[in-house]
Amino acid sequence: MKIIIHGGFFSESRTNQEVKQAKQQALKEIVEAGHKYLQTHNALETVVYTVRLLEDCDLFNAGTGSQIQSDGRIRLSASLMDGKTQRFSGVINIEDVKNPICIAEKLLAYDDRVLSGKGARDFATENGIGYYNPETPQRRQEYEQKLRDSIRLGTVGCVALDIYGDLAAATSTGGKGFEIPGRVSDSATTAGNYANAHAGISCTGVGEDIVSGSVASKIVTRVTDGMPISVATHKSLDELKPFDGFAGIIGISADGHIYHADTHPYMVWALHDGDVEVFE
Repeated sequence: MKIIIHGGFFSESRTNQEVKQAKQQALKEIVEAGHKYLQTHNALETVVYTVRLLEDCDLFNAGTGSQIQSDGRIRLSASLMDGKTQRFSGVINIEDVKNPICIAEKLLAYDDRVLSGKGARDFATENGIGYYNPETPQRRQEYEQKLRDSIRLGTVGCVALDIYGDLAAATSTGGKGFEIPGRVSDSATTAGNYANAHAGISCTGVGEDIVSGSVASKIVTRVTDGMPISVATHKSLDELKPFDGFAGIIGISADGHIYHADTHPYMVWALHDGDVEVFE
């Protein structure tokens, strides 16, 4: 049983040691909680549980504490993929919710499994999920002052391998901040979140670059075809170099190999395979 999580890229962590340490401690606590949960739950249940904890931590750009878009609104995206059943679900640009990953989880049982905007919010309401404002004072200050140098290029994600050998991946984001309303990130697409019986991948970085490179699905496909996850990852990330693509990944292959990589420094991640590791 293994689990790996990420908290995106954090430029301010290079200069603010207090912020860096707080994020590292949060990742440590969350990955430990996720691994404990995995002892009695399957991979799919575990990635939802763990990403929900990440969404609830305002140090990260997902759920509470998400970035504000150029029109002053917060729109969230998240997706979930069950490697065992090959079912993918997600919400895109949903407003006024606390945990978009939980809505993605509910959608997994439906034929129409990816919803956006008002339709996603209406579905949440119909399923008993109330309104919630994910804005924090810090995000409002960043928006009003347009302090772009303090923006966290953050997305959160989790990949888990359970006792049955099944894999699942979940990813959630609050966007990049100040974007055009309606902009779609990679997080609710198979480019940013993908899993099958062979591997699971969650991405973070610049969504447009990740979509252009079809990163998560490409890595998993290559692992499925027999390539080690390390080789598949580096080959896929190398293909972003012609346009200086900005991406990071976490992943687990069915043989239990946990892997992480990024094209630029400062992706933060944590894993638990019996021991805990946290790095930035």
